[in-house]
Amino acid sequence: MAKVAREMVEKSGINIDQLLELLITNAAAELITYYYYTILRCNLIGLEGEGVKEIAEVARVEDRNHFEALVPRIYELEGKLPDDMKAFHDKSACPPASLPKDPTDIKAMLKVLVEAERCAVRGYTNICNLTAGKDHRTYDLAQAILNEEVEHESWFSEFLGEGPSGHFMRRGETSPFVSKFLK
Repeated sequence: MAKVAREMVEKSGINIDQLLELLITNAAAELITYYYYTILRCNLIGLEGEGVKEIAEVARVEDRNHFEALVPRIYELEGKLPDDMKAFHDKSACPPASLPKDPTDIKAMLKVLVEAERCAVRGYTNICNLTAGKDHRTYDLAQAILNEEVEHESWFSEFLGEGPSGHFMRRGETSPFVSKFLK
């Protein structure tokens, strides 16, 4: 374990237990969102659904990458994931992105997707605010994830007609901000 990593974070004045709880609950949210986005993506069918499917798939894969990037930091800080998957699910920082009652209602599906992304944006903004200028590694990781979550939110928001965001769908590259943490 990276004993010095935890020591330096503690010396910076950050409540390490609070930080670990945020990292673990957000890791749970990422893995749970990956699971629920799989179900949502499978139900994005028909003329309207097919237009959203590719973007939902990018967000789904990137959420898995976010989980994979968070886990090493949790363990570096001497935290650990719960042994029980159900307990991990229930610990999620965000509610499940469950399939709407009418899975053919693409607007309802988009609302589920955009709300999941908005929850993630709030969570990573909170971690950035807590670690800014104190825990450079966690801040860098949370900021990288935040950048991707903001893009996800903007993509789904535009489909809902909430206005232009200036963000464009990426081609060929997933997790451009987080990929450096996955090596």
